[in-house]
Amino acid sequence: MKLSSALAALLVPSAALAAASGASAHAHISPPVALSGESQVFTVAVPNEKEDASTTKVEISPPEGFSIGSFLPNPGWQRQVQATGEGEDAVIQKVTWSGGEVPPGEATSFQFLGRADSDQDYAIGVRQTYSDGEVVDWSGTESSDTPAPIVAAESSLGGGGGLSVLALVALILAVVALLIAIGGLLVRPGGRALA
Repeated sequence: MKLSSALAALLVPSAALAAASGASAHAHISPPVALSGESQVFTVAVPNEKEDASTTKVEISPPEGFSIGSFLPNPGWQRQVQATGEGEDAVIQKVTWSGGEVPPGEATSFQFLGRADSDQDYAIGVRQTYSDGEVVDWSGTESSDTPAPIVAAESSLGGGGGLSVLALVALILAVVALLIAIGGLLVRPGGRALA
C-alpha cells in the first residue's frame, strides 16, 4: 500500500500542474524544452480568448538563433513566409497564416520543423489577429498578461545522470508490475499460497 501512496503522491502534483497550465489560455509552444542543435517538430497552439470574435490570422517570428526549416500542412489556412536569402540559405523571419477562422472557445495549432542553435531560452514571437481587428502580441514576460511562448534549449535532456520524474514513475510502475507477477506465481488458483 505504501508503494501506491508514493505513486499517487507523484501523480497528484503532475495532474495539478497540467490542470493549472490548461487554465491559463495563452499562446503556447510544445515541446517547451528541446535539444540545442537538433531539428525537431514544434507546435504553436493559439487559443481564441475572445467571446465575440474569431481568430483570423496568426504570425510567428522566430528569434535570432532559432530557425524554422519547413512546415506541416494546415488545412483551411494559407501560409505566407518572409525570409532573407534563397534555397537552403534562406532565413525565415516571419510566417503568417490567414484565411482560417477559430471561433470563441476554440484553439488552433501550427507545426513546423525548427532548431535552436545554442543552450538558452528562445522567446517565439506570436501575433494573433481577431475578426474585430484587435491584435494580441504574445511577446511579454512570463508574468505579463501576454507572455511569449518560450523554448528552453539544452545540450542534454538527461539531467546530468539523475532520475527524471518520468524515469522515476516508470521505475515505480515496473516494480509494482514485478510484485504483482511474483504474487501471482506464489498463489495457486484456489487462493492458497504455495508451500
